[in-house]
Amino acid sequence: MELVLSLVIGIFAGSGIWLLLRPRTFQVIIGLCLLSYAVNLFIFSMGRLTVGAPAIMPRGGFVNPAAYADPVPQALVLTAIVISFATTALFLVVLIAARGLTGNDHVDGRETEQ
Repeated sequence: MELVLSLVIGIFAGSGIWLLLRPRTFQVIIGLCLLSYAVNLFIFSMGRLTVGAPAIMPRGGFVNPAAYADPVPQALVLTAIVISFATTALFLVVLIAARGLTGNDHVDGRETEQ
């Protein structure tokens, strides 16, 4: 499971960086989304990969903390998802406004010459 998660994080991060280097603004926005997904998965994996374990420990007595998931990364990722949704919506509004003003969707505002 760790190998699959590591590969997914690597593929998301690589694809996001590749799309960030593209000349069109929509591709840059999608690259930022993929990069944020990679970071969210990385932070989420820091809370231990336990299947079927609750995030809250029961009250009283000694419990093994290794058998439970850490709730802090889960809360951080949930907050990051909400913030990235809002910033993506803002980026899309700016993209539409810039396309209306310039007439194209290139990052620098100019069409490439062939």
